[in-house]
Amino acid sequence: MNLHRLAVIEEYLPKQLSEAELEEKLKAIIAEVGASSPQDMGKVMGVATKKLAGLAEGRAISACVKKLLG
Repeated sequence: MNLHRLAVIEEYLPKQLSEAELEEKLKAIIAEVGASSPQDMGKVMGVATKKLAGLAEGRAISACVKKLLG
């Protein structure tokens, strides 16, 4: 019965972005805020966490931003 409940709940949750989709969206956000180095991570994270809320976990966003700016 628990698996059935989980399946029903997952049906209504927003689809999570794939790693490639997340990277593509973050590249656009990085360009939008003019970030160019790891020191700009705060600016990127502020915008990214709002725009990608419900689409990706904060941990995944942070790791991808570090990779792209590093």
